[in-house]
Amino acid sequence: MRAVLCRNWGEPTDLAVEEVPAPQPGPQQVRIAVYAAGVNFADTLLVAGKYQIKPDFPFSPGLEIAGVIDMPGDDAGDLKAGQRVMAVLDYGGFAEMAIADASRVFPIPDVMDFPTAAGFPVAYGTSHVALRRRADLRSGETLLVHGAAGGVGLTAVEIGKHLGARVIGTARGADKLAVAREYGAEEVVDYGEEDVRARVLELTDGKGADVIYDPVGGDVFDISRRCIAFEGRLLVIGFASGRISEIPANHPLVKNYSVVGTYWGSYLAKNPAVIRDSFVELLDWYAAGELKPLISNALPLSQASEALELLRARKSRGKVVLTMDAD
Repeated sequence: MRAVLCRNWGEPTDLAVEEVPAPQPGPQQVRIAVYAAGVNFADTLLVAGKYQIKPDFPFSPGLEIAGVIDMPGDDAGDLKAGQRVMAVLDYGGFAEMAIADASRVFPIPDVMDFPTAAGFPVAYGTSHVALRRRADLRSGETLLVHGAAGGVGLTAVEIGKHLGARVIGTARGADKLAVAREYGAEEVVDYGEEDVRARVLELTDGKGADVIYDPVGGDVFDISRRCIAFEGRLLVIGFASGRISEIPANHPLVKNYSVVGTYWGSYLAKNPAVIRDSFVELLDWYAAGELKPLISNALPLSQASEALELLRARKSRGKVVLTMDAD
């Protein structure tokens, strides 16, 4: 089978597609014939050696996949060969075959195609758990979403709108702002051209945003602290800017707001029922036509390096996926 291999810590351009033996499932695992794989910012960190997981070399990046179960291992539960599924992995998804723990495999509706399913778990899962569970976003509240046209940001806009919030989206450039509006942002702010703090306060009559969804970090996080409402919730999702944010503890004390971490992957190990319940609701919404995932780029496996560079350069809208079609 073909797989994208990382043999040393480095850049996406160092990756290569090679022929390797197909992996074998162990107990409580399944082997999946991969039809598509989601591409995430975490994959760029993984190949650089900057992610919390550091696999032995060689390894394939890829945290989420969709395909058909090829071979169930022993004690794989209700999962059967031939089932259409999506799965979440620690790594290994950029390959024609991948092994997944049965607990991290989720059947997909017949109406969901494989590229859509491959880009669904991490982005939608992160935003759903963050907004539903961690922030308890309520109808009528104001939600500020940074990076609102990106992979996770766009799902936060869509889910926030679905939950009845008034959504303000920030992004850089008119094309990205237009995408955010299309997916439910009532107001948009160009952080390359506008004073985000001043604009958010203006849009909220000086109150600030009740919930702020921040996958960017750095300067954006610093701005968020200055335009959050009394008893607001500032969701720390990630640090796409490259700078890990810091905060003086007196600031949330004086302004009475909460800084809420949301590392979605922790639930896979510590409370998987949260993930499973989240996907039940999300997939129901999708099957009912209430979610419309955006895939801006679907590239073949041989272009994995280019796919990762699209994320690093922030040139994508929504999700980027790899497909296993012959190149």
